[in-house]
Amino acid sequence: QLQAYGGGLVQAGGSLKLACEASERTFRRFAMGWFRQAPGKERELVAAINALGGGRYYADSVKGRFTISRNSNGMVWLQMNSLKPEDTSVYYCAATSSNNYYIQSAYNSWGQGTLVTVSS
Repeated sequence: QLQAYGGGLVQAGGSLKLACEASERTFRRFAMGWFRQAPGKERELVAAINALGGGRYYADSVKGRFTISRNSNGMVWLQMNSLKPEDTSVYYCAATSSNNYYIQSAYNSWGQGTLVTVSS
């Protein structure tokens, strides 16, 4: 089971750090990703990290602003800086056993989302 938390309301230019806890030990050997979905838009993979933490992927829209990290105890974080109103979305963490952690369709385990709202 995956549980994301840490969302909230923040002003544009501010920062927020999301956390995802993987309760099952299996996920600790999986690549992890953070997705987001805004109303009326498709779900988007914004950041991902491989099982060992040495490989990372970022969507162009968040490069230089978001940082994904993980530890060996099943925690994954998404540090979001310089937030923009267009970052407003429900954010989800997800897991994949695939090596193609930068591909959206590779993910098959999902947690509940956490809402991030960025005001202008």
